Amino acid sequence: MAQVETIRFKLRAGIDETDFLKRNYRVENEYMARRPGFQSRETARSADGEFLVTVHWASRQDAEATIGAFFGEPETQEFLAAVDVSTVSSGSYEKIEY
Repeated sequence: MAQVETIRFKLRAGIDETDFLKRNYRVENEYMARRPGFQSRETARSADGEFLVTVHWASRQDAEATIGAFFGEPETQEFLAAVDVSTVSSGSYEKIEY
């Protein structure tokens, strides 16, 4: 069954948004898009500066494998360094197919 993962967060103090968006682009294209089961990834920003990243996976197992490896991968470290971890909130959803 297809899986949708979400993460909400704000940037660390002093992180330039333009710089963050470059980091975000790199983590999506140089890491996420190369992972097994990856389908798509979208990033949105609220008026108060909170980011929402939504990632679609072919299966729960594909999502879990990537999430399990994400924090230790060299390609993700610049992205992670920009995120204020005290603001992180994540969700995991099974996609409903009609």
